[in-house]
Amino acid sequence: MTPKSPLEDPETAAYAWARYRRIMRFMFLITVGVVAIAVALLYTREGDISVHFYIAVALGIGFTMLLGSALMGLVFLSNGTGHDEAIDDRFEEERKRNS
Repeated sequence: MTPKSPLEDPETAAYAWARYRRIMRFMFLITVGVVAIAVALLYTREGDISVHFYIAVALGIGFTMLLGSALMGLVFLSNGTGHDEAIDDRFEEERKRNS
């Protein structure tokens, strides 16, 4: 039988998701800062470039950073709550026999 995940407890889940939202807010602020710096540097060094280029750079950097931080935040959430340990490894006995 599969062990219960700690995320099934409402109190633990509420704490974990609050921590995840806090990490995402922090990463959003850092992303906005990095995008602003990148666009400012491009503007000072290159000057007359199409506005579409600046929009593409801002969206590309922003989307990449937010997606990466969202996925890494989910890894932290899963590992930090013990959710990763609550699996039923059906091949564990087979690995022990073969080693």
